[in-house]
Amino acid sequence: MKKVVLITGVSSGFGHAMAAAFTKAGYTVYGTVRRSVEPVPGVNYLHMEVTRPESVRQAVDEIMNREQTLDVVINNAGGGIGGPLEFTPVEEARQLMDVNFFGAVNVIQAVLPVMRRQQNGLLICMSSVGGIMGLPYQGMYSAGKFALEGYCQALRLEIRSCNIKVVIVNPGDFSTRFTSSRKKIEGETCLGAYPGYPVTLALIEQSEQNGLKPEYLAGKMVRIAGRKNPSERYILATPPQKASVYLKRYLPERMFTAILRTYYKT
Repeated sequence: MKKVVLITGVSSGFGHAMAAAFTKAGYTVYGTVRRSVEPVPGVNYLHMEVTRPESVRQAVDEIMNREQTLDVVINNAGGGIGGPLEFTPVEEARQLMDVNFFGAVNVIQAVLPVMRRQQNGLLICMSSVGGIMGLPYQGMYSAGKFALEGYCQALRLEIRSCNIKVVIVNPGDFSTRFTSSRKKIEGETCLGAYPGYPVTLALIEQSEQNGLKPEYLAGKMVRIAGRKNPSERYILATPPQKASVYLKRYLPERMFTAILRTYYKT
């Protein structure tokens, strides 16, 4: 039997590439969207709002009615905010957290009963290198990914006896529409207080635009899903970004902070 995978947020970027890659690999693919998109042949599209638990449950129920099983779930839906933390409106921060963190929680709570009954399943949560280290002028994005990391680590311990695996994926810089769709905090007061903000954000966006292609990540994700015993974490990034993750583990915090300040020109 074909394995069934649910991927949230497949309208573009990582999600779109993963939907195509998993379909090509022979999976039965369900992808969630909030609007009409150019369809990938073979993908079953579901309109779902990850921020609304009832919408999530309806989508999961539809999959189960049609397939009677759900083998892999990839929490991919998300967004970003660029700007100084001091000037980031709390309401916008809540909205971002609602998608990036609580959206994943809604999906996991909806699929866990299914996977517990099956005594089998794989949950993959898309974090970020920014979920391992706080990034300047992306602080709210990092905060949401940090929350997701802690949640997944606790969840892994709680469901260990259910034969459900939890994998965290940390992408680095990739060339996707995430860059152009990122909300930006603007205004004379903001720029006056943080004159380095535009320089740093431009550096971040340039790194993203010159980053890896989403198809590279999608291929890796198919291989991760196909492993009998996947690792608990995968860093999918360029060699320098992978090195930064390992440096953070072993360097004194003050030294690592100095490296980030130099790189991001803060």
